[in-house]
Amino acid sequence: MRNMMLVGGLLLVGSMGVLAEERESPAAAAKRRSETAKLLDEAEPRIKEIFKRRALSALSFHGKWSKDGSGYLLLEPRKPTAERDVVHYDAESGKRTVLIGAEQLKVPETASRVVIGEFAELPISGRFLLHGGVEPAGPTNSGYWQFDVKSSALRAIKEDIGGIPAPEMFSPGCDRILFHRGQKLMLFDLNKEKTVTLTGGDGGGTLSHDQMVSWSPDGKRVVYVEADSSKVRVRKSVKTDDPTYPSVRQERFSRVGTPIPSLRVGVVSAEGGETKWVKLPSEPGTFYLRNVHWAGNSDELFIDMFSRYRDVRTLLIANVNSGAVQEVYKETNRAWVDAALETNGGVEWIHGGQDFILLSERGGWRQAYIFARDGKKQTLLTKEASDIIQREPVDEKGGWFYYLASPENATQRYLYRIRLDGKGEAERVTPAGQPGTHTYEFSPDCQWAFHTYSTFDTPPVTDLVTLPEHRVVRQLESNAQVRKRLESWITRPTEFLKLKIGDGVVMDAWIIKPRDFDAKKKYPLFVFVYGEPADQTVLDDWHGGQGLTLFHRVVADLGYLVVSMDNRGTPAPKGAEWRRASFPMLGPLSTEEQAAGVKELGRMLPYVDLSRVGIWGWSGGGSNTLNAMFRKPEVYQVGIAVAPKPQPWLYNSWFQEIYTRTLEDNAEGYKKSAPINFAEGLRGSLLILHGTGETNTHVQITEGLIDRLIELGKRFDYMSYPNRDHGLQEGRGTEVHVMMLIIRYLVEHLPPGPG
Repeated sequence: MRNMMLVGGLLLVGSMGVLAEERESPAAAAKRRSETAKLLDEAEPRIKEIFKRRALSALSFHGKWSKDGSGYLLLEPRKPTAERDVVHYDAESGKRTVLIGAEQLKVPETASRVVIGEFAELPISGRFLLHGGVEPAGPTNSGYWQFDVKSSALRAIKEDIGGIPAPEMFSPGCDRILFHRGQKLMLFDLNKEKTVTLTGGDGGGTLSHDQMVSWSPDGKRVVYVEADSSKVRVRKSVKTDDPTYPSVRQERFSRVGTPIPSLRVGVVSAEGGETKWVKLPSEPGTFYLRNVHWAGNSDELFIDMFSRYRDVRTLLIANVNSGAVQEVYKETNRAWVDAALETNGGVEWIHGGQDFILLSERGGWRQAYIFARDGKKQTLLTKEASDIIQREPVDEKGGWFYYLASPENATQRYLYRIRLDGKGEAERVTPAGQPGTHTYEFSPDCQWAFHTYSTFDTPPVTDLVTLPEHRVVRQLESNAQVRKRLESWITRPTEFLKLKIGDGVVMDAWIIKPRDFDAKKKYPLFVFVYGEPADQTVLDDWHGGQGLTLFHRVVADLGYLVVSMDNRGTPAPKGAEWRRASFPMLGPLSTEEQAAGVKELGRMLPYVDLSRVGIWGWSGGGSNTLNAMFRKPEVYQVGIAVAPKPQPWLYNSWFQEIYTRTLEDNAEGYKKSAPINFAEGLRGSLLILHGTGETNTHVQITEGLIDRLIELGKRFDYMSYPNRDHGLQEGRGTEVHVMMLIIRYLVEHLPPGPG
């Protein structure tokens, strides 16, 4: 028999028996409850400061480089209570010039004025696109406007273009704007005040035309990618609009092994009319497109195509006049070609479009290559045995390729550059003596940059610097107030460690200790895990804005050692072999190496109590938490899994198939990687949290595990958050409730403090 009861908002499910509290004497139970309440009272104000008041969230600098590179633009008021102007700051001198004053934005022939919310500088000098509200409100409360700095002319755009467009949506002459309306790709002519429909929809919500849109250099044609989802299965879920008679939401969702959207590349005249489709070498529904753009002229397209499993990458050049399609380059890999598509897909054209720079891992490291346009000549540009973390702009005039890397320490990020002619060695641009993470936003001429620097314990600071000297001209954002507030929070710096777990594997880790830490005593260990290819957790970078770093500090100060480790299979810049080590499954390797890391911590650090170990994680980290609790019950006593995917074959095809293929192709891999298949190993205390409104890691993926645990008679705790999505952020108070629930469960099942 099983028992089920609701205790403090948690559904407790398990085999018939008595809870720990029922086995205690009344006095002991009362003492334990009192101690728990005291700890929660200590933690809750700090959690609210992080997640409710956002008092410790770092600010970002929001300047935009002017098109001519002379300085940067900001939207800022002349005094605290005033409306905001668009202002220009000269890069060298810092001279402030008002380009668009609030008093200039009087709506013609009315008593109203425009209050700027967003702006974009058009490539034509002195012209801006504005989006803002109208006060006092006219027929509409907001709209889009053109403003000419030279004439101070303000003209309404008589079309809802759906937001400030990205730069590629403006025609070369800046007289037309591309925008999306539902499924359709539209064009608005600023001069003629005319709207043209370039693509239609099918009325059934299966076609979309919002991917990789761009103008031909001569402004006569537009290329776009059409996605046809008609073969993608519909997933139904309940909407909570009426608690008694709820309606049903229908969304197309491509699960592992099921049809994916069919993609095709089309070119249409800027005047509208029939689309001309590019004949690609693979059948629709068998590939993804990462990058499609004009290949340096108005007749040819560059197409970056990946197979469904991302194990084949093909670069194509297509002539839109003749229909000829040329294969420029093809790369294959037994696992995947490169999963870091967001930052490293596509190419950078140089030498007037005769050559391009491509990032590839074919040599074992993520390196830059220069390819001739036809692909026949290929030259390795970055020759060091180290990874490019992220590409940065090419300074072709100066002859340099910039990129982020950190050859000696995978937890950090620095700026490097190398000559485009391949001569000489790579140069580190970021000054020495600044360990941590550095990011850059370059001016158009690559002579200046907004440089943002942070560490794990230090909020970001943004400076204006010259390049390549890296001379600091002025500070743009200091985050001084956040730094001041953090003085009472960060009383003991976070420590970074190297964990040698055997077979030459060295994992990076960080550890946060209690503020009253005593090295002569032993403390419980609380592991924060992700462990999958989408992210690193061990980075010397400020994550306070997201709250988890400071949340872990709250937990540590209750009396825990909080640690995180990056196992093989995470996207650390340690070479392609490191990143692909988990293939063809997610779960077994990370479980083994995380447990080995815990044991190594116990060996290295005498104050780690290996008899008191908890683990928690979100998404893929939730899955790793389940695997840890099920497969390594001798290591972990407590686990908290948030939004896990215990049945990975029910997850989305786009992510899961890269690493585990499909059930048909890799049944054994799914069998060995799925936490649900190892649920009988649970011995410790387990809490599972999930939002019922999940659109990706659907709650049903977890409910299958719930059923399995019930079938096995396992005692566990389960909290569902109604209608919340993956981040569990919707609804007032949700984030505070989630984090306090994690803390409450932890202190109740793994008491803190030295033992």
